[in-house]
Amino acid sequence: MTPFAERLLAWYDRHGRHDLPWQRDPVPYRVWVSEIMLQQTRVTTVIPYFERFVERFPTVEDLAAAPADDVLALWSGLGYYARARNLHRAAGRIVAEHGGEFPCHREALESLPGIGRSTAGAILALSFGERHPILDGNAKRVLARYHAVDGWPGRTAVAKELWELAERHTPSQRVADYTQAIMDLGATLCTRGRAACERCPQAADCRALALGRQAQFPGRKPPQKSRRLRTAEFALAWDGSAVLLERRPDAGIWGGLWSLPEIGDEETAEDWCRRRLGAEPPAVERWETVEHSFTHYDLHMQPVLIRLDDRPGAARDAGDERWVELNGGTGMGLPAPVRRLLDRLGDLGV
Repeated sequence: MTPFAERLLAWYDRHGRHDLPWQRDPVPYRVWVSEIMLQQTRVTTVIPYFERFVERFPTVEDLAAAPADDVLALWSGLGYYARARNLHRAAGRIVAEHGGEFPCHREALESLPGIGRSTAGAILALSFGERHPILDGNAKRVLARYHAVDGWPGRTAVAKELWELAERHTPSQRVADYTQAIMDLGATLCTRGRAACERCPQAADCRALALGRQAQFPGRKPPQKSRRLRTAEFALAWDGSAVLLERRPDAGIWGGLWSLPEIGDEETAEDWCRRRLGAEPPAVERWETVEHSFTHYDLHMQPVLIRLDDRPGAARDAGDERWVELNGGTGMGLPAPVRRLLDRLGDLGV
């Protein structure tokens, strides 16, 4: 065991997190769900989502048998919805190809949707106690600083060096504790912002600290030339009690979620209503712009409230388009900004 691993485990025994919901019963299914949710999301945000999710889908069979809409509804607000779709697809494959038993080999796990090398390693280490290194965002930051590894981890050469270091430090004993420990250290002390080096168990040997360059590791992603901005109008077609929603295609933003219909760039809200619903809108009201950021671009949503006297027959109440009553909530997978708009619509009692 390397001195790095020894110090990390000693620190974890006194200061690590030992009572996270997925630690209480670390079967592969629960660990897998938690690892997918924790990708690019903080533990404090994940905990209530995880608890609701495993209460509704306590086993991989339950998840595989559930409609995709139910899965996305429980994921709504957590973001990065491809994670939920991959989770659902992977559950179906685990049931169909492995009889509901989680694969215990890294290659088999990596063949499932949404599971890469680090996630597979975490599942095998935390659930089975097998020795597999991990390299999530926290581990990358800890190792990059401790060894002063220059460069953005997204570059092949840098990632290769970090994987070699992860392999070197992962011990043969207490591998589950070590795996949780390196994630905890990155999440609580060796953070992206100001690192708490004065409390870090690795401070004596940390190269970044010795150089006074903690903030420079790991290297940052090269900046994009410019962020794209997209502006679009979205129809709040409202008949006094229900709003028209449509399911978005799997590819693109909010894939598979229910959203407000998007009005074409070349038409007015009135034209959209005539074309889509075959109705003449008695009143149209434009709400203030809602700004929402994605990984690669910003979206400016222009909500347009279209007050209708009744539900036009042109809209199908089935498939990928339906009228939804707002009383008591929709129970559907909705993007966070759309959910807020519907809440506002309900609160106004328009």
